[in-house]
Amino acid sequence: MIISERIFKIMEERGMSQIEFSRETGISQSTISDWKRKKTNPAADKIMVICEVLNVSPYEVLQDTTRAKTKRETDYRIVSIGTSDYDFLLEVDSLDLKQKERLKGYISALKDK
Repeated sequence: MIISERIFKIMEERGMSQIEFSRETGISQSTISDWKRKKTNPAADKIMVICEVLNVSPYEVLQDTTRAKTKRETDYRIVSIGTSDYDFLLEVDSLDLKQKERLKGYISALKDK
């Protein structure tokens, strides 16, 4: 299945029309129609906005066109820049491995309370 077919399948599952999809993504209706009619795919720079509007990860849009190298599942979370969650993740990312292990211990202890 090509990317555009997957997008249309997700739109159908969500009950979203091409007009609504166009309005929410800012992608012209003619471009969206071309994907269906000509069996072409969206430009790479549009994938993230498409995923945001459809509330899916890039993996979900691309999954039928790529092969996973491992059997591990990947999960994506979108966090807005400037939020406390974003700032927290930046702090966690700056920790070294030993500090991250300690943080995991703290989190585990908090959950046990």
